[in-house]
Amino acid sequence: MSDTKFEFPTEIIDLPSKGLIYPEGHPLRKGNIEIKYMTAREEDILASQTLIKKGVVLDKLFESVVVEPGVDISDIFIGDKNAILLATRVLGYGADYTVEVTDPSTLEPQKVVIDLSKVNTKDFNESLLNGDNEYKFKLPKSGKELTFKLLTHGDEKEIGKEIQALERLYKGKGDKSFDVTTRLKYMIQAVDGNDDRGFITKWVQNEFLALDTRAFRKYVKELSPDMDLTFEFTSELTGDREALDIPFGISFFYPSE
Repeated sequence: MSDTKFEFPTEIIDLPSKGLIYPEGHPLRKGNIEIKYMTAREEDILASQTLIKKGVVLDKLFESVVVEPGVDISDIFIGDKNAILLATRVLGYGADYTVEVTDPSTLEPQKVVIDLSKVNTKDFNESLLNGDNEYKFKLPKSGKELTFKLLTHGDEKEIGKEIQALERLYKGKGDKSFDVTTRLKYMIQAVDGNDDRGFITKWVQNEFLALDTRAFRKYVKELSPDMDLTFEFTSELTGDREALDIPFGISFFYPSE
């Protein structure tokens, strides 16, 4: 049996969080991570119809490229995960991303080329972050205080499993979506100090006012370290300019020939 070891090129990339949301002693506390360049193995992952149908192909790609010693990928926060996927795309296929988007002014499709090398870390208040991943927010309408956490890759996987289970359970019983409430249940750790999971679930479903929900989600978005995944779109027909979200799905890794 051959004991040949194959080497692969790697890159050190900076994390949007700068490591501030990882506890002391965590390998990512230093603010960067080592990832590998995509190879034929990762292209096999992207081409897997089974993974695509299950909706986990990008998760599997992400798990494959992280080679930082001592890192449990479940611990990686979502904003840092986005940075890793972005860097993987640029290292694998280059910075030019050709995609068709809808012109907001005319609702007509328009092909654009987005320069991914210009995507920067979004602005956030570093002083608000902590390695305990515990935060507080007072709801403007009800006045209740929420204790919450920012989500990790591991949380996202559990959320996905729970949503799939709920969709199977309620299949044929009306058009229901469970994404918002499930995500909120995972983030919220206590309501006015009550950390009982059953209580939190019922409170989110029945008492979390829409006005408060909107304010909370806005605060979480502002707090969370992430990449600024927008680009400046210019309409070919009207010349109007607008910031649009960069399409960030499976097609992100299938560049036009």
